[in-house]
Amino acid sequence: MGVLAQVLRSQAGSHDPNLLVGTDTFDDAGVYRLKDSTALVLTLDFFPPLVDDPYEFGRIAAANSLSDVYAMGGRPITVLNIVGFPDKELPIEILGEILRGGAERVSAAGAIVAGGHSVRDAEIKYGLSVTGLVHPDRILMNRGAKVGDVLVLTKPIGSAQLTTAAKKGVISQSDLAEAIDVMTDLNAGACAAALEIGVHAATDVTGFGLIGHAFEMAEASDVTIEIDAHAVPLMEHALRLARDGVVTRACQSNLDHVGTRLQIRAPSVSAGHAAIEEELIKLLTDAQTSGGLLLSVAADRADALVISLKRHKTRAAAIIGRVVASSPHRITLVA
Repeated sequence: MGVLAQVLRSQAGSHDPNLLVGTDTFDDAGVYRLKDSTALVLTLDFFPPLVDDPYEFGRIAAANSLSDVYAMGGRPITVLNIVGFPDKELPIEILGEILRGGAERVSAAGAIVAGGHSVRDAEIKYGLSVTGLVHPDRILMNRGAKVGDVLVLTKPIGSAQLTTAAKKGVISQSDLAEAIDVMTDLNAGACAAALEIGVHAATDVTGFGLIGHAFEMAEASDVTIEIDAHAVPLMEHALRLARDGVVTRACQSNLDHVGTRLQIRAPSVSAGHAAIEEELIKLLTDAQTSGGLLLSVAADRADALVISLKRHKTRAAAIIGRVVASSPHRITLVA
């Protein structure tokens, strides 16, 4: 769990009847109602470069920031650039390429850049503050998952492994291409499919990893989520790299946060199930950047959701688990 989340848990919440989504359940963005038919979706995110190419970094950071609006069922309309840049050490042209990449993704989302703010910093940081629109009756939230629901994931897992490996020179830039494609892909299609079919809960998979964000959904909904570890779609080299020890610090912090509320169910050898290897658990817990949406949908609508996701050309449309009655273990990994 992030430092800000820890601090917010100890703070008194804001009390305004028009604040429809605040910090209570740690949803992906805040939502503030303007009138009966219109609410604002408000979010921001920024981070240091994950890849060496400044243009691609800009695209990744922008897609990641825009994703929070899609996770709430919203449509991005305006963004503000957030920049930290060591202008005394690096050519300003690098910043130009970062902003150009960000602007490309903002334009692809149908939004506009309305300005921003920059500071001199020891390292590059970039992201967006995003404002979107949503109908108050169509907000997607991480609470609302119901017993009997099916879980669907819309992007493969593994961005942490591929970007970390590329920085270490363990994989080639061509091997990194899949991760860049996944991270720069907007979640607009996944959002449209979720709204079209009607889902009970949604979140995007980012810094807390798949297990961490599923845990937040389970906590907010007061249910337990079972994830079929071997059903989760993975990027091509991700598991091999995890086996080679390529994981980030976020992996352990996310595991520590979930703690004993994560259960690994021992497989039945007689049933022919493969065990869940430790490296796969780490992979599913490690941070993702600009990951897909995790959707909780009624079982009788799951097939329709998968069809709609494919029609909207999402990176994945994988049924990865189900929602069961609440237990001391909020997340159960099964084989």
